[in-house]
Amino acid sequence: MQILILGAAGMVGRKLAERLVRDGQLGGQTITRLILHDVIEPQRPDVSFKIDSLTSDFSIPGEAERLVASRPDVIFHLAAIVSGEAEADLDKGYRINLDGTRFLFDAIRHIGDGYRPRLVFTSSIAVFGAPFPEAIGDDFFLTPLTSYGTQKAIGELLLADYSRRGFFEGIGIRLPTICVRPGKPNKAASGFFSGIIREPLNGQEAVLPVSMDVRHSHASPRSAVNFLVHAATLDVSLVGPRRNLTMPSVSVTVAEQIEALRRIAGERYVARIRQELDPEIIRFVEGWPRRFDARRAESLGFRAESSFDEIISIYIEDELGGELPG
Repeated sequence: MQILILGAAGMVGRKLAERLVRDGQLGGQTITRLILHDVIEPQRPDVSFKIDSLTSDFSIPGEAERLVASRPDVIFHLAAIVSGEAEADLDKGYRINLDGTRFLFDAIRHIGDGYRPRLVFTSSIAVFGAPFPEAIGDDFFLTPLTSYGTQKAIGELLLADYSRRGFFEGIGIRLPTICVRPGKPNKAASGFFSGIIREPLNGQEAVLPVSMDVRHSHASPRSAVNFLVHAATLDVSLVGPRRNLTMPSVSVTVAEQIEALRRIAGERYVARIRQELDPEIIRFVEGWPRRFDARRAESLGFRAESSFDEIISIYIEDELGGELPG
């Protein structure tokens, strides 16, 4: 089996590659080649099967054709400009998130000759826009209030249409905010949700730019990888024509996040959080959904954490060696 990961240098892409390398197989089939692609060079694990690490901008015309020329069996499309950056740079957001996605889909289509890979597309809860019901189900209409959400919503529609026409077996997974993200903050407007946990646990001050009563939905990086792997192996006949699914998540307020940190790590870690309200981030957050009804995804076998305490514990286990730093 040959697998292509677009966006392999990102946090989720890197963890997905590590998982595939560790397992050595996907859906019972042995991996023979793993192609890692991004605009910066992805890490290249040392394994027995072939790994190619490619660097380019996949939104350049002709580049997507080169990436799929070897006919990978499974394609994970994680490449994207994140929410804050897509809003700040309209041209770049549409070039990467829309044009790049369209070029990829068409590159697969133009191969023809019976080529029909599994394509897993990472969408976002940003496809939904206010006003919201108490819990958002898969049937809630797509009315995004950001450029990023608009770009992802268009990608969802293209995925469903190209799947309907038989060009590939597409599955779109709407990721909640992935928390706690390791490493340095990215340009996502939601980055503070991870920052108020990650920075204190790493001995640094964290800035909280919103009020304590802000509610949002989260899943761990470990769950994000599990979502991707499950989507790649799921029987698409069970999914039907509605190819885009909202993933399970844990809905909590910022205050509940901080209380979970207090329970797990103690008051001295919580004391490293400083509130400094940011009107621009507050404006972003006001248009975000807060809670989801993911029963359809759950019925298909997708699972996430059951509490924010569990999300913090996973970060400590996966990124801090299972121990709290001093």
